Amino acid sequence: MTKRKRTTTSDAVQILYRRYYEGRPERVRGLEEARANDGVARKLVMLRLQAGLTQRELAKLVGTTASAICRLEDAEYEGHSLAMLNRIASALKQRVEIRFVPVPHGKALKSA
Repeated sequence: MTKRKRTTTSDAVQILYRRYYEGRPERVRGLEEARANDGVARKLVMLRLQAGLTQRELAKLVGTTASAICRLEDAEYEGHSLAMLNRIASALKQRVEIRFVPVPHGKALKSA
């Protein structure tokens, strides 16, 4: 049985991916979830700042607490609800859009 020769790289991201994620679908799934949560958090912060609002001011518009807004803007928060995102979007004169995009070929993962 011949062993495949792995190409060398100096790309740090590729090295880290190979070391910690390659062949570990549960870790890849976790990484994808973390990226999604981070994306939501960053978008909320950006929209709030563009509107010139503090967390407290946005919370008042939405009918929640500043600590709830703080949690939603935390990249590690996993409890985003569509209802709350719609309330925030409405307060910021925005709308929420959800897209389903295909997984790149060979990267499909089964859900747990």
